[in-house]
Amino acid sequence: MPGETDLQTLLATMAPRLHDALLAFVTIAPGKPEPAGLKPVLRFDEAEGVTLILPRNQALECGLEPVFACKMITLEIHSALEAVGFLRALLPPLAAAGIGVNTVSAYFHDHLFVPADRADEAMAILHAIAAKARGGPD
Repeated sequence: MPGETDLQTLLATMAPRLHDALLAFVTIAPGKPEPAGLKPVLRFDEAEGVTLILPRNQALECGLEPVFACKMITLEIHSALEAVGFLRALLPPLAAAGIGVNTVSAYFHDHLFVPADRADEAMAILHAIAAKARGGPD
């Protein structure tokens, strides 16, 4: 199932969805076992260790040191993995507002991990970008 590649369509029809869960990033050193029962949103193997994005309370319960308390925003449009410029159009306005963003592009959607205390502000910026792309007011 191919995703959308047209930048104007991506911007105009994206529907940002803010998830409720308070998430955090953790790392597990190479060779150390991953605690049983974790339900990470993302797991990524790097040379320096395994990165997990998971509910912050799970990290604390397992004795893992959570960093970057964040919320996940899913851009509800099936963006093609080869789409050009979608995140490039979104990140500068968020950066201008001083909102740090960690992005993950998955098969169907792009996901933005933003500081939990700035999530509502990030949502307002994303909605304004979509409205402008539809020809509406900023």
